[in-house]
Amino acid sequence: MLKRKVYSELVNWKKQRHEEKKQKCLLIKGARQVGKSFIVNEFGNNEYDSFICIDFFKQKQLKQIFDGELSSEEIYKRITANIPGVKLIPGNTLIFLDEIQCCGNARTALKFLAEDMRFDVIASGSLLGLSYGQDDDDEVEEPSSLPVGYENQITMYSLDFEEFLWAYGYDSETINGLKEYMGTDNQIPESIHNKFENLFREYMVVGGMPEAVMDFAEHKDFNRVMEIQQNIIALYQDDISKHAKGREKQLVRMCYDAIPRQLAKELKKFQYSTVEKGQTSRKYGGSVKWLKDSCLVNACYNVYEPYIPLEANAKNEQFKLYINDTGLLTCMYGFETKRALLNNTLKGNAKGGIYENIIAESLVKRGYNLYYYKPDDNHELEFLIEKDGEVIPIEVKAGNTASVSLNNFINDYSPSVAYKLIANRNGKVDVKEVLPHYFVLFI
Repeated sequence: MLKRKVYSELVNWKKQRHEEKKQKCLLIKGARQVGKSFIVNEFGNNEYDSFICIDFFKQKQLKQIFDGELSSEEIYKRITANIPGVKLIPGNTLIFLDEIQCCGNARTALKFLAEDMRFDVIASGSLLGLSYGQDDDDEVEEPSSLPVGYENQITMYSLDFEEFLWAYGYDSETINGLKEYMGTDNQIPESIHNKFENLFREYMVVGGMPEAVMDFAEHKDFNRVMEIQQNIIALYQDDISKHAKGREKQLVRMCYDAIPRQLAKELKKFQYSTVEKGQTSRKYGGSVKWLKDSCLVNACYNVYEPYIPLEANAKNEQFKLYINDTGLLTCMYGFETKRALLNNTLKGNAKGGIYENIIAESLVKRGYNLYYYKPDDNHELEFLIEKDGEVIPIEVKAGNTASVSLNNFINDYSPSVAYKLIANRNGKVDVKEVLPHYFVLFI
């Protein structure tokens, strides 16, 4: 059984609905296979006397529950008529509308279900908010209207490094004990550092997809992990083929497949010419947006100036794309890349791309938007984040090379703290904190 941080968010939503009388359903978004259905099923069975799950992908016949009038009273009557044996217990029933993108009327009905305080409703779905290829897409339905103001939305991701460690049996106290080395010259003992650096490399190889993590925790077999990851990538590619529009199907697939090649270059800014020689955003811009909206990639934007708000300073035409789960990225590179990464023998630009990808992924899971800063052709800071009212720079090195770009940023903009993430142990010089990569879970 995997422990997930999002569980506490579900508990908090229930508390707000019951104690503060907030008329809100909960909508959980995220890519396929990140564990949305699993966590809601666990929550429903643990926290309610009655749990009703309607999976619109597997139980297409139940879409008729949302045909016709969409008042909560009529919907609840149809639920009891169509699902024998269910119990609707006021104040103690959770209704889970899984794969809600397959039933547009159900998404519209969330407004009316939220207003009826007798029962709680959680919906989840993948590919929500995309413009679908309706000509040949019989699985996804656009809602006639959205329940604006009647749903809380959260995005769920694959396991972060801390959740990965929980799956290995490490408790929160042990993990949080590492945090005492932040902001200090007191170095982590080498034996502890080596252990967690090795675990972090395993995390990059296994990734955070629940099926892969659970299988590896039991079998310790990287070949099995590789097969699981290949199946997930194939599922994503199948989604592109099914749900992107017309010619965009091919373009989205080409963009997705080009990301590992782009990250293996010295300059990791996404270039359309990597997808197809001589092409520009005019042809592929919509495909990149599709990948971002589907949660298959994380985008990181260059900024004109490193000032808050970074969003207002973003150069929308200059960005990097990172795969949503680094385990999938290493799978796309192949088994020998995984082996070299585990053995710490990987060389070249691909190694730097993998480390950038895992830091980007980790920052997104921490709730940050991603930006980078490239003031000229010779200097670049991999990440900028907004934290505690200021812009914090983060430099990422696969090894332990010099920090020219970070030092220049410190001199020019005087941040209260600046992070350099490396493979070695921690240290501190004035505002610059040198930390092992795995310390990203505390930033």
